[in-house]
Amino acid sequence: MQAMVLEAPGKALVLRERPDPAPGPGMVRIQVGACGVCRTDLHVVDGELPDIPYPIVPGHEVVGRVDALGPGVTSLHLGERVGVPWLGATCGACPYCLEARENLCDHPVFTGYTRDGGFASQLVADARYCFQLGETGEDAALAPLLCAGLIGWRSLTMAGGAKQLGLYGFGAAAHIVAQVAGWQGRTVYAFTRTGDTAAQQLALSLGAAWAGTSEEAPPVSLDAAILYAPVGALVPAALRAVRKGGRVVCAGIHMSDIPAFPYRLLWEERQIVSVANLTRADGKAFLAVAPRAGIKTHTTVYPLRDANTALAALRSGELLGAAVLRP
Repeated sequence: MQAMVLEAPGKALVLRERPDPAPGPGMVRIQVGACGVCRTDLHVVDGELPDIPYPIVPGHEVVGRVDALGPGVTSLHLGERVGVPWLGATCGACPYCLEARENLCDHPVFTGYTRDGGFASQLVADARYCFQLGETGEDAALAPLLCAGLIGWRSLTMAGGAKQLGLYGFGAAAHIVAQVAGWQGRTVYAFTRTGDTAAQQLALSLGAAWAGTSEEAPPVSLDAAILYAPVGALVPAALRAVRKGGRVVCAGIHMSDIPAFPYRLLWEERQIVSVANLTRADGKAFLAVAPRAGIKTHTTVYPLRDANTALAALRSGELLGAAVLRP
């Protein structure tokens, strides 16, 4: 098999030939058809997340086909198309798992972070945490749903019943969430970095009522705002934009420091909440909604060997929509 390997923090990924992995008990081996490139991959590459076991293969938006079954696997069959998300396994025994909050598991496994991921031609995954995808849709179009879509769905759920919804950072997740929110009857306001007129045009084409920069005030008070850009300074900006009792949802796994801000921005029962990972229930719910909502992903496809180019494009803000690697 081939894999793009991160051998040390801050280093470029290196294309390596490796032996084909053998799936252990409860595991499956997957022939990768496509793997999305997520901002979390940048946090892994930059060493911004703790306890990364180098060398590691990033990638956690994986679409592929089962080509080997480990002992005891009966839920999946050879040749079946599946998705492998960020949440690779949980302990099932900690208080959070027992409370149906496996996204907060004390002893989790994460695809492409603590276990080798999908920037490769093959990977192994726990069969219990794979999603059955069926045969509708192309691999590269489905790949962003496995994190940008799933985390987007969880963040949208955490925004509650907000009708006037702000999305800060209009990239892979927001361009999916905007479509779901519109389908649900919400009104979307898109915030982008200064000068990113392409992202603003994409937002408007996907049904946003308004698109502007993160420095601008929206034309109405927002019921909730979701932050996909990992920029702590956007938290006070979003608090200014939401109404009394409004909620700011921070959807990233990593964010720069939130600057000090006056208490009056939080007063009147505004809230700041964070999103951590996902549950399998989130995945099943979202993957059922996605076709009904008519989600169309906007992707730029790169060959596997060009993973560093894709990561650089994501880092610089050049990407419109999502990047996808194809082995």
